[in-house]
Amino acid sequence: MPRSLFFTTVIILLFLQNSIMAIETPNFKLIKKEGEFEIREYEPMIIAMTKVKSGYREASSTGFRRIANYIFGGNQKQMEIKMTAPVITDVPNVKGMYDILFVMPSQHKFDDLPIPDDDNVELKVKELGKTAVIQFGGWATESRATHYKEKLEQFIKNSGYEINSDYMVAQYNSPWALPPFRRNEIIIMIK
Repeated sequence: MPRSLFFTTVIILLFLQNSIMAIETPNFKLIKKEGEFEIREYEPMIIAMTKVKSGYREASSTGFRRIANYIFGGNQKQMEIKMTAPVITDVPNVKGMYDILFVMPSQHKFDDLPIPDDDNVELKVKELGKTAVIQFGGWATESRATHYKEKLEQFIKNSGYEINSDYMVAQYNSPWALPPFRRNEIIIMIK
């Protein structure tokens, strides 16, 4: 009995981990939901971003570490900044070059944020505007991201929208979250 109670407790805690740790996410207006697809309108957001020339997996890891260093005090004010979700990997058509970005908490204004210590990290305002989105679980590997990107592109074409950007992979969970409890999205700007 104690063993089954332990496993039940672990499963419940893993399931509740995202609601226990309420993390701010970007504001958007849901325009339309059709099956597994959503059309959203995002508000402008302040981001910390870095460019990494590497493979998808290594770029995600390197970029995450650079920006995590910034929000954990690697800046001119040694100020800690709250973590938000998702971590976004912007996947441009140029093979091997990725933009990794964190959305800054909405309580901060652009001019209030400290200058990063690392010259590879920059602050910008990102305007996603109207987007098409598909959500998926598990690990956001390059092959899975490509699979869902292709599904989303087909939906966009079938719905009469035009693709207005390369795709982005948004990962909402901590690196240690188990695959069944992970939330990822593919985001494509549209017009």
